[in-house]
Amino acid sequence: NTHTLSSGINAEYGERPGCAGPPDTVRASHLLVKHKDSRRPSSWREERITRSKEEALEILNGYLTQIKGGTPFADLASQFSDCSSAKRGGDLGHFGPGQMQKPFEDATFALSVNEMSG
Repeated sequence: NTHTLSSGINAEYGERPGCAGPPDTVRASHLLVKHKDSRRPSSWREERITRSKEEALEILNGYLTQIKGGTPFADLASQFSDCSSAKRGGDLGHFGPGQMQKPFEDATFALSVNEMSG
């Protein structure tokens, strides 16, 4: 359990000329919707988050529908993500193993370039 919900991971692998296998780093973006049981149930958008995990999932599914319908991921992340990365359209930048919460890291490193998970 990551204690937060994220959707729309967009991975871009770090360059490793002549190497095969998993990348050293990835670049990912996310749209985070926290719930009352999140590790820190507050954000730049809301001082105190009171929604349930189920409500957060409903919200994320709505965003996913919008993204599939053509709304740019970064536009939604900028406006609605509970993460401070919203200022960068959800972009978390490049990171390597051990730099993110383990479930998020595992999901991100398992994605193909431009693949999305939720």
